[in-house]
Amino acid sequence: MTEFLIQRFIRNPQDVRSVAARERYGALAGIVGLLCNLLLCGGKFLAGLLFGSVSIMADAVNNLSDASSCLITLLGFKLGGKPADAEHPFGHARIEYLSGLSVAVLIMAIGVDLLRTGFERTLHPAEVTFSLLSVVVLSVSILVKLWMAAFYRSIGRRIGSPALEATGADSRNDVLSTGGVLVAAIAARLTGLALDGPVAMAVALFILWSGVGVVRETLNPLLGEAPSEELVDHLSQRIMSYDGVLGMHDLMVHDYGPGRRFASVHVEMSASQQLMHSHDIIDNIERQVLEEDGIHLVIHLDPISDDDEEISNHREMALKTVQTIDPRLTIHDFRMVKGDDHTNLIFDVVMPPEFGMKPDQLKKEIADRMRAEDPNHFAVVTVDYSYTRHPAKNL
Repeated sequence: MTEFLIQRFIRNPQDVRSVAARERYGALAGIVGLLCNLLLCGGKFLAGLLFGSVSIMADAVNNLSDASSCLITLLGFKLGGKPADAEHPFGHARIEYLSGLSVAVLIMAIGVDLLRTGFERTLHPAEVTFSLLSVVVLSVSILVKLWMAAFYRSIGRRIGSPALEATGADSRNDVLSTGGVLVAAIAARLTGLALDGPVAMAVALFILWSGVGVVRETLNPLLGEAPSEELVDHLSQRIMSYDGVLGMHDLMVHDYGPGRRFASVHVEMSASQQLMHSHDIIDNIERQVLEEDGIHLVIHLDPISDDDEEISNHREMALKTVQTIDPRLTIHDFRMVKGDDHTNLIFDVVMPPEFGMKPDQLKKEIADRMRAEDPNHFAVVTVDYSYTRHPAKNL
C-alpha cells in the first residue's frame, strides 16, 4: 500500500534530496495520517459515547491529537520548504523541528487532561456496557495504526526525516495504548473488574511519555546536537581519501533543518606542496561533499612541516606525552621554536566532552610532563574543544 501511494501521488519518487520532493513526501504523509486519524477518532468517539467507556473516548482523543499533529506536520513541511531570503540565509527548514515541538506541547496538554479524567473515573467507577462493536472498532484501529507506523517509518527513512520517523514511533505506541483499552473492555466483560479508569490513566501517561519523546527529538537539533558517529566517520574517510591530505581536525557540523547542513574542518597538508595544488584538492573535496552528501563544507588549510625529521620527531613525542594523560587527547597545529637554551613546543590539544580536568589543569599537566621528558622543552598549549560526539578518525 505504501509503495502504491508513493507511485500514485509522488512525481519522480526516486528524487528524495530536493526541497520540492521532501515537500511532496511530507504532504502525502500528512494527508494520509490526517484522514486515518480523523476516521479512527470518529469511530472510537461514537463507540465510547454509546457504551459509556471513558478509556475508549480517551483513545479517541489521542487519535484527534494525532490528527492535529499531522496537520501541524503538513504545515511544517510546507513552510520549511520556503527558499532562503535576506533575513534567513540558511533557509526555513528548521520550521519542521518547530512544528514537531508544537505537536509535543499539544500532546502533553491533552495527556494532562485525560490523566485527570481517568483519575476521576478511577475514584468513581461507572458501569461500562460491553459490545462486540467496540471490540471491532478497537481491533480495526490497531491494524490501521500498525500500517501507519510502517508507512511513516518507510517515508521518514526514505527522505531522512526525523519528524516522520518519530511520528511512526508514535503510531506504534498508539497500538500499545489501544491494545490496553481493548484488554480493559474484555476484562470488564469476563471478570466484572472496573478497569476503565486505570486504563484511561495509563493511556494518558503513554500520551505524556510520547510528548516528552517528541520534545527531546525536536529540541536536540534546535539546540545544536553533535553529528552522529556515522556522519563523522563518513566525512573523515572521504576527506582522508584524497592524496596530499595528512590529517584533519576541528570538524563542526551545523544543522539548519533536514537537507540544510553546513560543516567546516581544518585539513592538514604538506607545507612544501604547491599552494595552488593544495587549493585544488580542497576545492575538489568541498565540491564532492556538496554533490554527493548535500553538505556545504568549508575547509581551512593547515600547512605542516612533514619533511623536517626533527619537527616530526618532536610532534610524535608531544602526542605520546599528551596521551599518557588520556588516550582520547589529540594534538594539532604543532610548531617548534628553538631558542639558545630551550625549545618551545607550540600546539593545540583537543579536550573531549566531559573531560575530567579543567583547561588550566590540563595545560599545567602537559607542561610538567614535557619538562620531565626534557627540561629544555617548554609546552605552549592551547586547549581546543571537540564539537562532535565522536572524534574524527584520521585513516
